[in-house]
Amino acid sequence: MSRRLALLMALTLAGPVAAEEATRFPATEHARTTLTIRSAADLDAMAPLIRDYQLLYPDVTVVYHEYITADLFGEVAASCAAGRAERDREADVVISSSVDHLIKLANDGCARAHRSIETGRQPDWAAWRDEVFGFTTEPAVIAYRPDLVPREDLPRSRVELVDLLRRKPEAYAGRIGSYDITLSGIGYLFAAYDARAAATYGRLVEAFGRANLQVRCCTSDLIADLEAGRIAIGYNLLGSYVYRAMRRGARLGLVVPRDYTLVLARAALVPVTARAVGDAFAFVDYLLSERGQRVSREEAFFFDRAGPLPPGIDGPSSLSAAGAFRPITVGPVLLAVQDRAKRARFLAEWRQSIGAEAQKADGNAQTGGRRAEEP
Repeated sequence: MSRRLALLMALTLAGPVAAEEATRFPATEHARTTLTIRSAADLDAMAPLIRDYQLLYPDVTVVYHEYITADLFGEVAASCAAGRAERDREADVVISSSVDHLIKLANDGCARAHRSIETGRQPDWAAWRDEVFGFTTEPAVIAYRPDLVPREDLPRSRVELVDLLRRKPEAYAGRIGSYDITLSGIGYLFAAYDARAAATYGRLVEAFGRANLQVRCCTSDLIADLEAGRIAIGYNLLGSYVYRAMRRGARLGLVVPRDYTLVLARAALVPVTARAVGDAFAFVDYLLSERGQRVSREEAFFFDRAGPLPPGIDGPSSLSAAGAFRPITVGPVLLAVQDRAKRARFLAEWRQSIGAEAQKADGNAQTGGRRAEEP
């Protein structure tokens, strides 16, 4: 049985995917074509990039559809398996924070290869097979409420966080939050790489269990809990979202861990069913270009690989300083992370360590909110 036939059968059994609302960015000149982007990235983050792209290509209308990652993957995979895109489902560019989904699509023959000056400049860890291109630099950070965490308590590494929970268990019981990794694709990815990167992972998860870790599906929910004072510290939150909330005036602090910093590269691909192929490649090149990276750093995702950290952040001089930079590689290693047997075993161990709170959240999976960074 071919890969595509097997994929089509699986998706047919899974049932249809609900359509998402679209946001239209009209061409500023006579419209030559329409570029359709289907994406698991917040519109607030992508809008500055789209508008700047249209300054270079004013005759292109952009239609932006925002998804949760699982629905996006299902829709693109179904189009690929069928060998065509329906008019109301077509995608010229696909963007996702669940990079493992994009690697799976490329591995199944669902992506177009693209080579250019811009793609050739990408580091090996940020692109795969001229088909999947990471264009953001989004660190996993420790977020906190400054009025609820005294300066002497502020953890700047995982060892310090474990020590804080050991020294002051009563003060922080039920006041630490992180992802429910059974629901959050980003949370699972960060946890899996934590387990690979640090000998402290087991101690950290055990400390979370003793502290009655509060687990949520999504970055936005954890930020809301921090703003409301329901939790005092958030672990492994997506730094770009936290910093955007800080820029809007949220009373939050942000620490880039000193021991190591996991970094997610949100990625893009052009599917084989794309219609506006040339314009799609131009948009990918824009995202990777010096100009696109500057707009991303200043208005969209706020961090880059080598430059200084944004103002007001507690951390090293840059993400790459002192050898602490740990990017999540865009490549087939992500397929291994998602191996079903390994994933099931990892989640079972996590549930056992975290305890009842995680079990409760997992049981309520169908009633929780869904956001763009979900699996």
